[in-house]
Amino acid sequence: MDKRLPDLETAVAPITDGARIMIGGFGSSGIPFGLIDALLDHGARDLTIISNNAGAGETGIATLLREGRVGRVICSYPRSPGSIWFERRFEAGEIELEVVPQGTLAERIRAAGAGLGGFLTPTGYGTLLARGKETRMIDGRGYVLEAPLPADFALLRAERADPWGNLSYHATARNFNPVMAMAARHAVAEVRHVQDAPLDPETVVTPGIFVQGVVPYEVRP
Repeated sequence: MDKRLPDLETAVAPITDGARIMIGGFGSSGIPFGLIDALLDHGARDLTIISNNAGAGETGIATLLREGRVGRVICSYPRSPGSIWFERRFEAGEIELEVVPQGTLAERIRAAGAGLGGFLTPTGYGTLLARGKETRMIDGRGYVLEAPLPADFALLRAERADPWGNLSYHATARNFNPVMAMAARHAVAEVRHVQDAPLDPETVVTPGIFVQGVVPYEVRP
C-alpha cells in the first residue's frame, strides 16, 4: 500500500475538534513543524496535546496555544525557556495541564502502543503526582500504577521513509517519535527524504504498520 501523501494539508485533514494528538520531538529536535503549521491552518480546536513540552517562542506547539486551539496539555516540561504562550493560557485558566515525569510519559505511551494495561513505577510515589492513583508496596518499596496513554493522532518527524510508511530518523530526532507512532490510531510523518525503493530493513525504526501517511517536507532554517 502506497502511503505517500501529496501535501501536509492532506495529512492533517482527518483531525477533528477535540482530538487527542501526540506531537513528536524533544527540545527543537524531531518536531514536525510543517504538520503543526498545517494543523493550525486546518482549524481544529479544543485539542489535547501530548508532547515532551508545551512549546516555546512563536513556532511549533506554541502557535497552537497562541491561537487558542488547545484545551489540554499532557507533558513533562510545560515551562521550558520561552514558553510564553503556555504560561499566558494557563494563568488565564484557558487550558488544563497534566504533568507527567518524562520517563513515565514515555513508558505510558509505549504501554499504549504495546497493548499493556499499565505498569508500576516508583516515580511519583508519595507525591501529589500519585494522588487518585492505585499504589502498592513491593519488597518494601512504594509504586504507583500508571495507565497507558493512547492518542487519536500522532504527528511525527522522520529523516527517511519509503512508500510503505517505514521510517528512519536522524540521530536524536528519534526521541518520542517511534513510541508515539505505535500509540496513536492514526500516525502521519513529515519526512526529509521519501524514496521510491524500500528502506534497508536494518535502518527501519518505525515499521510502516504503525504509519498511515508520509509526506515530504524540508524544515526551513
